[in-house]
Amino acid sequence: MSAGRLRSLGVDPATGKEALVVARPGGWFDELADMQTLKAAAVLAAVVGAVLEGGKSSDAELAAFVPSLHAALEECVSIMAADRN
Repeated sequence: MSAGRLRSLGVDPATGKEALVVARPGGWFDELADMQTLKAAAVLAAVVGAVLEGGKSSDAELAAFVPSLHAALEECVSIMAADRN
């Protein structure tokens, strides 16, 4: 049995606190965390796309998205890698 890893299930809108769980790979919570990660990445991609389409953002404003985009990409790649194992 593989050890679980710490995964986010999202943010509680009432408290603003992130809900975390140690999810067993392939388990129910792992699947739920995957869905949350992909949903968040899709929203981030839509926001960045809208900003880019606007064409009025400075380089500094666009650079502010880089850490979030990197984190989202890293999470998506880890989901794909886990699915291959």
